[in-house]
Amino acid sequence: MNLFKTEIKSNLNLLPKDGIVIYYGKIFSEELANLYFENLMNQIEWKNDQAIIFGKQITTKRKVAWYGEKEFEYTYSNITKKALPWTKELLELKSFTEKIIGDTFNSCLLNLYHTGEEGMAWHSDGEKDLKKNGAIGSLSFGAERKFAFKHKVSSEKVSLNLENGSLLVMKDTTQTNWLHRLPPTKTVSEPRINLTFRTIVLD
Repeated sequence: MNLFKTEIKSNLNLLPKDGIVIYYGKIFSEELANLYFENLMNQIEWKNDQAIIFGKQITTKRKVAWYGEKEFEYTYSNITKKALPWTKELLELKSFTEKIIGDTFNSCLLNLYHTGEEGMAWHSDGEKDLKKNGAIGSLSFGAERKFAFKHKVSSEKVSLNLENGSLLVMKDTTQTNWLHRLPPTKTVSEPRINLTFRTIVLD
């Protein structure tokens, strides 16, 4: 079975300034993307996400999981998670991603959105434990969803649709200068799984 698509989209920067975002399109065949989706859905230790908003802890419908090469502790939205050990499939996906973008990662944050009504508000991945200006490799499986960027100063916006089995990379000063979000929609009823491969820097 051919793991990769024979043609991968151009690696042109989608942002007009102050960062680099590259969308490689579908890097897996539809068959393989669906196989990974089923494996991730059934084998990952999914848990409902929690966040502190206006001083109150809330539990989201979206589920998350955190994996890595060590028991990294990762804090976002004032919630600390400890990384689980890699699964065979996650290591395969990490290797595919690293070969395409020419970078390496030591951890992965996964999100499970059950329907289009679950999304993510404007934010940037600027946690202090992340490698500054490091690449974040984002794989999408399942439902196709819109993804958007907004410049922090000019409010310029860029959006695209993330396909099943596709790869998006954010790097350089993107997190410093741009916000991103997964807007909710009532037109999508199928689930989507997103993997964001990251590099944690230990003190």
